[in-house]
Amino acid sequence: MPVLSGIDHAENIHGLLSSGRLGLMTNQTGINRQFQSSIDVLQKQYRLEALFAVEHGIRGSIQAGENVTSDTDPASGLPVYSVYGGTHRLTEEMLDAFDIFCFDMQDVGARFYTYLYALSLAMAECAKAGKPVVVFDRINPLGGELIQGTVLDPRFSSYVGLYPLPTRYGLTIGEYARWVKAHLRLDSLDLTVVPLAGWRRGMLVRELDLPWVAPSPNCPSFHAARAYVGTCIFEGTNVSEGRGTTLPFEYIGAPWIDADRLAALLAEKPLAGVFFRPCWFTPTFSKYAGEACAGVQLHITEPLTADPVLAALTLLDAIRELYPDRLQWISQPDDSFTIDKLLGTDTYRLGQHGAASLTAAHEEARLRFRKEREPYLLYE
Repeated sequence: MPVLSGIDHAENIHGLLSSGRLGLMTNQTGINRQFQSSIDVLQKQYRLEALFAVEHGIRGSIQAGENVTSDTDPASGLPVYSVYGGTHRLTEEMLDAFDIFCFDMQDVGARFYTYLYALSLAMAECAKAGKPVVVFDRINPLGGELIQGTVLDPRFSSYVGLYPLPTRYGLTIGEYARWVKAHLRLDSLDLTVVPLAGWRRGMLVRELDLPWVAPSPNCPSFHAARAYVGTCIFEGTNVSEGRGTTLPFEYIGAPWIDADRLAALLAEKPLAGVFFRPCWFTPTFSKYAGEACAGVQLHITEPLTADPVLAALTLLDAIRELYPDRLQWISQPDDSFTIDKLLGTDTYRLGQHGAASLTAAHEEARLRFRKEREPYLLYE
């Protein structure tokens, strides 16, 4: 299906874009249908004077969690200000560099993707400074209909989940901006969303003629993105989430796991639309670099019915059942646990819930969010 991203019809707001100096938060995913960078598009037509880099950097070359430094972009010659280093917020110096703040980046539709919070924190600072915000909308690669997973308890807010969103929330980045403006009560913010053309909520990437540009180094394919919304929770454990392999977030395992035994246990608990295949891999970096690991590969066979979050939790259930003395939760210097931040709750880690009961416990919260998001939807 032909779909146009917001940047493909930037001319629809020509008057606004030509009214002052532009600052652009973007990365390698900010391209138009001709594969031209949004940096080049805006620099050619308007007064683009500053770039803002989030996690992974302005060109997507930096690994997860590594600091991004402020620098000069060699391709455009523009200054690059980092909001993933010493600060996550726009400073006074950054705000002075532009009159209109623009955002054009592809996210993956998962609550823990940090691009969401780079945008919302920038919106909050622009609201204080009286500067307008333009969001060039992009598709949600997971579609806009299914809402799945847990809804974050504010007690576990962090930069991988600041607000009470479901794990899979079913909004485009432009719809998210409209929702978060209301959620943060940014009533004074002048927000413009340049909408998609030709996209409908039930569409997935595989149905579209849009190119897949990896939004981060370990999300190289649409298959990885579909798995990531569930298996990202393994970042909170001592089990490899497949970083350092060619199938990150699809491969899940560790040196102490018996692949066939794990797959057999999972086969006793079949889930709609997914299949766990025994697999073996050796990561080149990250957890267990250079060590032979065994586990399973998550295959999503029916994307319109599968629940990757439930699938990942079911897999974690099985590993916890088979290896209670080997499975560990990764803690932070402040004694918090990464798994709690990713799930938005500590009830799973504490053993109060398993996969099915945790998902069921959040059903009402997901339904409330589905109703809450309705005023901010742009597409049918």
